[in-house]
Amino acid sequence: MREKILAIIEKNSRIDLKDLAVLLGESEAAIANEIAEMEKAHIICGYHTLINWDNTSDEKVVALIEVKVTPQRGMGFDKIAERIYQYSEVNAVYLMSGAFDFTVFIEGKTMRAVAQFVSEKLSPMESVLSTATHFVLKKYKDHGTVLAEETQDERMLITP
Repeated sequence: MREKILAIIEKNSRIDLKDLAVLLGESEAAIANEIAEMEKAHIICGYHTLINWDNTSDEKVVALIEVKVTPQRGMGFDKIAERIYQYSEVNAVYLMSGAFDFTVFIEGKTMRAVAQFVSEKLSPMESVLSTATHFVLKKYKDHGTVLAEETQDERMLITP
């Protein structure tokens, strides 16, 4: 039952408890208890709304930063990640395989604000060897949801 609940609420966290119970053929109480247990176990970590900021007047710049680090003895990657994710600008931090160690997603008001974060907070960290910043120019799909409006084929149909 857990996997079914998670699959449904991952796509629609606003689904009514009653509707979820009907959909899964369970009682509301059983569903509510299962969700409460998953929240307590930190399986469900939060509920978010996906917003297409490009359709608002609010200006935001999103950047993906590749970070190479040297883990210090006794500290490992977890402590470095913890230092990075403490900053309010940071939305996500992932440990990666490959050419760099972390992917850090940050949000700022301007490109300059992102650049200042990298130069004043991230790069000076003791274990950081290098960073590479990539700015998100346009989001087409986010969290499984298509954000871009479908383009219309405006060519004229010509028949013989």
